[in-house]
Amino acid sequence: MANLATTDPRFAAMRAATPARIGLPRAGAATATACNLAFALAHAEARDAVRAAFTPEALAAELKAQGLETIRLRSAATERRDFLLRPDLGRSLDVASAHRLASAPKGFDLAFVIADGLSARAVHAHAAAFLNEALGLLRGWRIAPVCIVEQGRVAIGDEIGAILGATLVAVVIGERPGLSSPDSLGVYLTFDPRRGRADAERNCLSNIRPQGMSYAEAAKRFAYLCEEARRRRLTGTALKDESHDALLAPGGATAQPAAASAALAQAPGAAGVSATLAPQPQAPV
Repeated sequence: MANLATTDPRFAAMRAATPARIGLPRAGAATATACNLAFALAHAEARDAVRAAFTPEALAAELKAQGLETIRLRSAATERRDFLLRPDLGRSLDVASAHRLASAPKGFDLAFVIADGLSARAVHAHAAAFLNEALGLLRGWRIAPVCIVEQGRVAIGDEIGAILGATLVAVVIGERPGLSSPDSLGVYLTFDPRRGRADAERNCLSNIRPQGMSYAEAAKRFAYLCEEARRRRLTGTALKDESHDALLAPGGATAQPAAASAALAQAPGAAGVSATLAPQPQAPV
């Protein structure tokens, strides 16, 4: 029987629309060696991203070049092993950082927190570029010094935002690596930050990187959410992204996956085709 993945032209259209492993070529009953090796490489890159070193001084220098003041902080996780095995430690500041932050100025519209999360690689690659785009759309906002946190998780922003007296806190963080996205950046926005906030009280923008959501698109969505959150005094499930960006326009990027789905449905014998789904937006880290 012919290998539909390599002979049916509709698979080419699907592969052009997504990084998902769709219609992989076969060697007999097995997936081709080149595909197996590529999968192994992607898995190794994802594992490496979780343990990659975070160099906050380099990030601070990059932000300083953009004219941004920074504050260096640490979570209660003293080393990477603790961070991975004890997620709760990554959600709180250590004592020294809490004292340092207590002496900072107070009363801001928005506080940015940059944390390594589960991919320092993503933070080093994309955080400064995203901030540069986002701040250009937030003219007139009172922005706190950017807090750079080592071994931090999303919820650490609640404590930081509360100490700074910020109306909103945005945690810019490396997301859990996927098999096609070891450098995915996420942004979590929370109104009236304080300890104990639930994930349902946040808004998330995921997969910010050139191969996913572009910096410009993410900044536009983020600025919309900030404006609406401040006006409506809430974030989370009650606040929807209704910015109607270019992705929703006819023929925009969302049209490609739809076309790919249609092609898959029409492909003969499609049910037996080897496929690996693309990573979905990551769960909070």
